[in-house]
Amino acid sequence: MPVARPEPQEPRVIAHLDLDCFYVQVEQRRNPALRGQPTAVVQYNDWKGGGLIAVSYEARKFGVKRSMRGDEAKNVCPGINLVQVPVSRDKADLNVYRNAGSEVVAILSTKGKCERASIDEVYLDLTDAAKEMHLESPPESSESIFEEATKSNILDLPSDVGDREENVKAWLCRADANYQDKLLACGAILVAQLRVKVLEETQFTCSAGIAHNKMLAKLVSGMHKPAQQTVVPSSSVQDFLASLPVKKMKQLGGKLGSSLQDDLGVETVGDLLGFTEEKLQEYYGVNTGTWLWKTARGISGEEVEDRLLPKSHGCGKTFPGPKALKNNSSVKSWLDKLCEELSERIQSDLSCNKRVAQTLTLHARASKENEGNSMKKFPSKSCPLRYGTGKIQEDAMKLFESGLHDFWGSRNAGWSITSLSVTASKIFDIPSGTNSILKYIKGRSSDASSAILDSSSTPESTPSVDNKLYMTPVHEERCESSSMKEDCDSSNSAKQCSSIEGKGLPKKLPKVQGAGSILKFLSQSQPGQHEKRNFDGLICSHQGPESSSGASEAEQHGRDNINTAVVHSSGSGDTWMLNVEDIDPAVVGELPLEIQREIQGWIRPLKQATPKKRGSTISSYFSPARR
Repeated sequence: MPVARPEPQEPRVIAHLDLDCFYVQVEQRRNPALRGQPTAVVQYNDWKGGGLIAVSYEARKFGVKRSMRGDEAKNVCPGINLVQVPVSRDKADLNVYRNAGSEVVAILSTKGKCERASIDEVYLDLTDAAKEMHLESPPESSESIFEEATKSNILDLPSDVGDREENVKAWLCRADANYQDKLLACGAILVAQLRVKVLEETQFTCSAGIAHNKMLAKLVSGMHKPAQQTVVPSSSVQDFLASLPVKKMKQLGGKLGSSLQDDLGVETVGDLLGFTEEKLQEYYGVNTGTWLWKTARGISGEEVEDRLLPKSHGCGKTFPGPKALKNNSSVKSWLDKLCEELSERIQSDLSCNKRVAQTLTLHARASKENEGNSMKKFPSKSCPLRYGTGKIQEDAMKLFESGLHDFWGSRNAGWSITSLSVTASKIFDIPSGTNSILKYIKGRSSDASSAILDSSSTPESTPSVDNKLYMTPVHEERCESSSMKEDCDSSNSAKQCSSIEGKGLPKKLPKVQGAGSILKFLSQSQPGQHEKRNFDGLICSHQGPESSSGASEAEQHGRDNINTAVVHSSGSGDTWMLNVEDIDPAVVGELPLEIQREIQGWIRPLKQATPKKRGSTISSYFSPARR
């Protein structure tokens, strides 16, 4: 249920920009021969020519609508050009459209706080830029007004064709206007400039709404299309909302809007004005009642989020009619394809934007045979997201099986899946100074430090946040133990070890370019302390640079215990230990192979042949027989 947010004390300038029939514009840019021609973009679906997802204005003149399918559109407009979306993994690939939308967002974000609401629409908070224009070069003091701004549509302003631009110019330059409208006039000029810049740099047109809040800006951005903008003065809000159908309002298109119609007889937003705030709270609760009362008066405190990137990544596919999935193998086949695409997208987000997703969610729509009207829904299932295509595929299938069990019990037949999707959500920025452990395995070269992950890294080797594979570098250490010995050159910044010997590890390990021990990158305690502990055969001592007796004692102890490991810093002389009993084997499996070998050497030291002593036979292990 919607909740009312406090309205800011200062007036704001909010714009909503919507790209005109965006998918068609992208295809027209790819193939300029389509410009000016009736065109539609169809989904990847050969049934009746595919579903239309975008229709050009030239095709709309012939009566083509988005609700049609390709064959029907051809009957209405025989000359229409039907362009199919790109295909990858047997489903629509929207990357070309996402990338085109990112071009637009990059331009719009230069003028204020920018929120990417979808693939083809953006909210902008232009308050600061409008205030700056009002102080430095107010429209009423300017000799000329940006031409595109004079083509704006101002609510309640006479729209005579002959004098329209002059009337708009006069409204933008009013010296007696209140402060709110003066800021709106500046916002209208800024938006016009941005729209022209988008057209020049991307060849895309867009329409816009300019108002004092997001709700009103969204409502009017589509009033005058294509390539136009509409301004909502504060004095026009009540008249504009009075006749607006209640179902047109955001968050009132579903059950809440139906309840207003059925229970209160509310058909338009203006009808809500007849109810007091207390009455609406009585029906819908305090929060929702207050929100409805404010909405009827055009009041909204919702802020523009400073977000240029999506909040989640999702990949889905529908299986209508006879294409429904009816067994686990077909579900797994499609889940593998969806997860492969999802893995690529979150990997790209990690590499390009330094963001990590935390949660994997599976959604599905299902039906039961002979129970067509069953009201039970297939439950959505979530789990922590593990990076790597194989891991995501494995987890997604487990989520499906869990959901299927809740939906259909232990039976494994008699169901149909008509929709399937996987989503990566709870995305956050990697904290500054945090890097992938792979960066250190490849060495501390300038090339490695320039990115979190090397582009050649396979998905399976990508670190997982939940397994704590993102680490902040602290100090470099030198590792020694009775079970292994590493001779490291302290002058080498990468700290590569030249040889490894001892009982705990094989004498020779595969050489990895730039690779080093995982121990070299774990943090240790502050110098100047001295402490010695014994945990299940491993010793850790913290010592200052003035003393090395702790390390010597630990090393001596290690000669009598093959699992003893002492780690100390080459810079400060600090040493520490790690208890092998605390190592989770499941986490070890997430690490790169060379690190796995090292840790496995601690957990399961390899047996080494020992020199045979004189007179040593099996009989020496038994007590002499008594006579």
